[in-house]
Amino acid sequence: MNLIEAIILGIIQGLTEFLPISSTGHLTLAGKFMGLISDKNPEQWTSFMAVIQLGTMLSILIYFWKDLWNILTEFLKQNVQRRIKYSEQSTNSKLGWMIILGTIPIVVIGLLFKDMIEGALTKNLYVISISLIVLAIILAFAEKTAKFKKNIEDITVLDSVLIGFAQAVALIPGSSRSGTTITGGLFLGLKRDVAARFSFLLSVPAVLASGLLQLVESLKYINYDLTVNLISATLVSAVCGYLAIDFLLKFLKKNSTFAFIFYRIALGVLILVLLYSNIINP
Repeated sequence: MNLIEAIILGIIQGLTEFLPISSTGHLTLAGKFMGLISDKNPEQWTSFMAVIQLGTMLSILIYFWKDLWNILTEFLKQNVQRRIKYSEQSTNSKLGWMIILGTIPIVVIGLLFKDMIEGALTKNLYVISISLIVLAIILAFAEKTAKFKKNIEDITVLDSVLIGFAQAVALIPGSSRSGTTITGGLFLGLKRDVAARFSFLLSVPAVLASGLLQLVESLKYINYDLTVNLISATLVSAVCGYLAIDFLLKFLKKNSTFAFIFYRIALGVLILVLLYSNIINP
């Protein structure tokens, strides 16, 4: 992998991690075309993905640092420093509870199916293409049936748990974490931009925990001769991730998700065509 390839992959990771179009799908497709994914040493590709994911983790922490700080401090004040009844707690403190409860499904499911998730399915383009298409159709149905009434303060504990289960669906390659959680939010009546914001806040514990765990497990497979390339890709993914978050939140205030739905379907069909034409391998 050269520097240009690393930067390209960093851009792809940053832009697609937070848009509802699947970063895994785009990175895998790019890696296949660039000849960077080896069947003999798949761990090296997984390691590279784990490292550059640190960039997008950094971008979400920077973008939402004020929100996260307020949630943390108010949660501690109203639950640890001085216990207040849940019904009387502030919106930020309640969000703290919702993020905790909403994270449980992906932790449990992720641990139960860890080997399967990190196995061959992660890089299987058939699985990715079908996920892109199927989840796009479900998102379209959510768009058509959603009420778009709830703001962030209207989200309930039940809503957060259900969106947490939707987040767990993103463990399927090609699903997209933001895509599944936004879909879940729309089904529950959230406004589009509110669904996206809650999706990002909910993702923080899971993304941090899984990203750091994958990084630790991947250190032994990292080629340190490519340190400059890895650092460059990570920094680029952080910048692009920040821009992607800002774009999506502003875009969804005035627009539907159908642009992403059509894109997902088109990309899924394209991947299937490439596979059946033997232009790329699964």
